[in-house]
Amino acid sequence: GYYPFEWQPALRNVSESCHVGIINGLSGWASSVDDSPADTITRRFRYDVALVSALKDLEEDIVEGLRQCGLEDSACTSGFSVMIKESCDGMGDVSEKHGGGPAVPEKAVRFSFTIMSVSVLGDGEEEAVTIFREPKPNSELSCKPLCLMFVDESDHETLTAVLGPLIAERSAMKQSHLLLSIGGLTRSFSFHFRGTGYDEKMVREMEGLEASGSTYVCTLCDSTRAQASENMVLHSITRSHDDNLERYEIWRTNPFSESIEELRDRVKGVSAKPFMETQPTMDALHCDIGNATEFYKIFQDEIGEVFQKANPTREERRSWRAALDKQLRKKMKLKPVMRMNGNYARRLMSQEAADLVCELVPSEERREALKELMGLYLQMKPVWRATCPAKECPDQLCRYSFNSQRFADLLSTKFKYRYNGKITNYLHKTLAHVPEIIERDGSIGAWASEGNESANK
Repeated sequence: GYYPFEWQPALRNVSESCHVGIINGLSGWASSVDDSPADTITRRFRYDVALVSALKDLEEDIVEGLRQCGLEDSACTSGFSVMIKESCDGMGDVSEKHGGGPAVPEKAVRFSFTIMSVSVLGDGEEEAVTIFREPKPNSELSCKPLCLMFVDESDHETLTAVLGPLIAERSAMKQSHLLLSIGGLTRSFSFHFRGTGYDEKMVREMEGLEASGSTYVCTLCDSTRAQASENMVLHSITRSHDDNLERYEIWRTNPFSESIEELRDRVKGVSAKPFMETQPTMDALHCDIGNATEFYKIFQDEIGEVFQKANPTREERRSWRAALDKQLRKKMKLKPVMRMNGNYARRLMSQEAADLVCELVPSEERREALKELMGLYLQMKPVWRATCPAKECPDQLCRYSFNSQRFADLLSTKFKYRYNGKITNYLHKTLAHVPEIIERDGSIGAWASEGNESANK
């Protein structure tokens, strides 16, 4: 539906009309000669119209929240603050299986947002009161699509061109207040955007960092892969969007006339212009998937006793993998998958799976190490999976640093053969950054990309 609303001050470069439905995402761009017809590439809502619509959907909840806080009678009309989670993800193969539509790239990208909470700061109050909190922040129902585009997420130029207008609207809204009637009174809302529903590939793309295989292993700190494997636990978050912009300027201008190696070390792997602000955090879903991929490899290595062998052959590795898949399929009914996905990851990362793998591991000592590693992981995982860890798993939250230290010790002793001078991106984040993010945001799980991913489906 359409609702009358206005912005104060009016949004820069955005029309003031409220009756705008789905628009061509490229409106405003001159049509260029390209592989695919420009008017078929993307559809979107105007960001402010979509937010208004989403807020009106929550109107009853907001009024009810005000009532519960005893604020419904007071003329509480200003000081409302809305927290938005933004998600964006590429969708792989979406080619038309049969049919003769226009020729478009067979990859797609979806950008969506979720209203996470609405709070209000009453006149003369110190503390803001939360009057609405999304109970299911990772459901596809709370995740509102904003823009659909036939673009390959690796095609940086097209992606930036399509998302450009959206980012412009977003930055205009940051400077302004929305006046909208909720529960019969015109109220004033300010919006806070947090781009957290991105996998690492997308974060690196938007923030101008090198790709995931880079020696700069992390999107939150400046650590190199070697440093991260030496010191697995003690890192703090230093990267930010503004910081990346400054570093890009240094990369572009090379003010100290350094060699390419020195320059790259100075900017810590920022080599493109960041075009969209993301929140330095860790995506719970992809963390799960990344770590499960790694454990799947550890399981194979342990079946093959790699810790005492040098360079096993391809055939040997293949036979270990076959043995692992067979065991998991027979005993857990867990079918092998081409690409690791969330469901497989959830089932693989269990004490049950570890016990089954141990049946194939010859040495008692290695079996103990493997079980302890999985046990520690399962103690850590709820902390970054929970929507509200302080409520849902307070004990595991308290023990997180201790557990991650023990986990790191195991990796650097018993599993030294795999982590000598290297570590995977998500293991580094899991071990080094979780407590700091939770202290800052209160949760990692609630801000995950999961709602967007399931809506893609």
